[in-house]
Amino acid sequence: MDYATLKIIWWLLVGVLLVGFAIMDGHDMGVGTLLPFVGKNDNERRVVINTVGPHWDGNQVWFITGGGAIFAAWPIVYATAFSGFYWAMLAVLWALFFRPVGFDYRSKINNSTWRNTWDWGLFIGGAVPPLIFGVAFGNLLQGVPFGFDQNLVSTYTGSFWQLLNPFALLTGVVSSAMITFHGGVYLSHRTEGIIQRRAMKASSIAGLVMIIAFTAAGIWLAKDISGYVITSHVDPDQLANPLAKTVIREKGAWLTNYYTMPWTKAIPLIAYLGAFLAIFALRFNKTLLAFVFSSLSIAGVIGTAGVSMFPFIMPSSTMYNSSLTVWDSVSSKTTLGIMLVAAMIFVPTIVFYTSWAYKVMAGKVTLQFIKDHDHSAY
Repeated sequence: MDYATLKIIWWLLVGVLLVGFAIMDGHDMGVGTLLPFVGKNDNERRVVINTVGPHWDGNQVWFITGGGAIFAAWPIVYATAFSGFYWAMLAVLWALFFRPVGFDYRSKINNSTWRNTWDWGLFIGGAVPPLIFGVAFGNLLQGVPFGFDQNLVSTYTGSFWQLLNPFALLTGVVSSAMITFHGGVYLSHRTEGIIQRRAMKASSIAGLVMIIAFTAAGIWLAKDISGYVITSHVDPDQLANPLAKTVIREKGAWLTNYYTMPWTKAIPLIAYLGAFLAIFALRFNKTLLAFVFSSLSIAGVIGTAGVSMFPFIMPSSTMYNSSLTVWDSVSSKTTLGIMLVAAMIFVPTIVFYTSWAYKVMAGKVTLQFIKDHDHSAY
């Protein structure tokens, strides 16, 4: 397999892992976001927690695998992103700390103050990461202030507060609403009665917010945010050297791929169609079908960002030629080949055991279940 093909395959695989992370880890983050609002008393909140408690840590494998894939396949992207988004990444890490401790210790002490504190901790652990990931994508679409010297040492010239610009905050809303929507759909599938009705209502509202924010971000991107274009010849088989090209910014450039490859227009349509169909399915209590549709919507939203930016991965707003792309920020051909073999073995394995685990843990979590398992349930 030639080097150029491997580069494209790994762009697709990283996208698949990000979508898998958003679907699998995203639904339990969405449940955590809704926890203080869907559960009105301790038993109801325990019902909510127990819908994801047995498997939330298993879903972290998608997060770890996605991060590992970026590290190994796109090492320059990994290094540059962690330099530029350092404080944002730490904020994600600090928020995630609340999850394992909250799940394990929340119900061990029968004290309302203790449990309410951990409920809000689980809310932070569920709400903050999707928001920051969305803000990060918004900054990628605008360009990140970094550049390379002749030794390919990167220098970041921005600040944490510059990341919190209006467009990035809007994309943060898209991401947050998308994950809350997905979590609400999952919660609707695993609960019943008043908790299910609240989850359905919250999920439908979050889905509509996602659709509106996604539309607003698309219009803003098309009208006011300049994209990036490579103007020099690019050899897809070249070794990693981000400086071996010429890049300009051009208004409307992020829409170019939709004109040159018309089939890509289906990807944002999937985002809309999946969201509308999921909301529609909830109205008829088709919760499993709604989960499938909300998963498709997530794939459409993330896919839209990927297709819009291709072949760029991390554009530079200060030194355009330093922008990182699919062609010039990857590992060696040997590394990509070895990783592809590993991915062909382990990704299906992850999908298989995840499917088996969810089959074993299928079914409704009810108030009666919490009462019957008061000392063993989360």
